[in-house]
Order: sequence, then C-alpha cells, then structure tokens
Amino acid sequence: MTEYFDISPVLSSSTPAWPTDPPLVLEEYKAISQGGSSNVTKLTLGSHAGSHVDAPLHFFPEGMPVDQLSLDVLIGEALVVEVTADEIDRSVLEDKLPGERVRRLLFKTKNSTLWSNPEFVPDFVGLTADGAEYLVKSGVELVGIDYLSIEAAHGTGAPAHLALLENKIIIVESLNMSGVAPGKYELICLPLKLENVDGAPARVVLRK
Repeated sequence: MTEYFDISPVLSSSTPAWPTDPPLVLEEYKAISQGGSSNVTKLTLGSHAGSHVDAPLHFFPEGMPVDQLSLDVLIGEALVVEVTADEIDRSVLEDKLPGERVRRLLFKTKNSTLWSNPEFVPDFVGLTADGAEYLVKSGVELVGIDYLSIEAAHGTGAPAHLALLENKIIIVESLNMSGVAPGKYELICLPLKLENVDGAPARVVLRK
C-alpha cells in the first residue's frame, strides 16, 4: 500500500523563522461574517518561509531563479539519511552514503525535534564546507535538511550555500523528518512558481 509522508511543517505565525527574514503575517482581507462574498486571507511572508526551496539566485545575482528549476530534479527518487552527529561533514557523508550516485539526498537529524518550539534555535545541525564540497563531487542534484538553514550552525559565512548553489544543486530547507525512517522514497517538492525570485515556499511530500 502506498504511504505518504508530509514533511512540510505547518506554516503559521508560530512557525520558527530565520531571525533576519520577514515574519509571516496572516490578515483577514475579506470575510463572509463582515458582509463579504467569500473569505480571503492576505499573506505577508518571505520567500524562505516554512519548507522552501533555495534557487541559485539566492546567492548569485545571475543565478537561476526558482521558477526555472527543473521538475525532473524536484520530483523523483530520494535517499533519506539519518545523522546523529552535531554537524554533517565529509567523514559523516563518507560513512553514510552508499557507493552509487544519489541524485536527491534528504538529511534527518535532531533538528526535527525543534519544530514544536516557535523560537529560533541557533544550535542546529548543518552541513560543513567540506561536506558541501563532497556532495558537489558526488554528483548530487538536490539536498534537503530539517531546519531553517543548511549551513552548519557554528560556521562563518555561507560556504555550504555557495558551494551547492554555484553548482546548481537545489537546496530544500525547513523539512520535518520526525515521522520518516531512513531509506528510499519518491520525493515530490513543488515550490511556488514565482517569477525571477530567489526561492519559494514549497509543499514537500515523500511517497513510499
């Protein structure tokens, strides 16, 4: 029997967000209770709210925007790898990844326990610079992680973003992997088709 795993956290005013990103604001724009013909909510949010995709334009002015990302990469077989270490470096990847090429890779870490906390938690698991370079050389095309950024929490700059996006590797952030076991799944990741934008919220689902 087919199983579906919704790995997008609920997007609400209490969903944790990156400290320097615009907050999510939900406003009643039109309401039947106020005489309107229908209910309409006004959304104010950043392009990296909730589960979302980073396109190369996020860090490179001439990079590909989110509306031009290939569906062939956003949909297809993905490998979920569970990491218990405090960061994802080259040695972790050498130990965890199989010998054959992986096109789409999703990390399950202790980050997934943080989604019940509406406050931003700075001590999260991320990908180190040498880990990112290892993934580039491995031929991966999409990498996902279960908190607000793929960067290692205690690093400086954005080496993981730069290495991956420079090589046109799609980044998917803010996933909730708590109900997902390691293994192979079909990934369905559909970001909003926002024209010439650096990233977009996405509903992300795994099918087994």
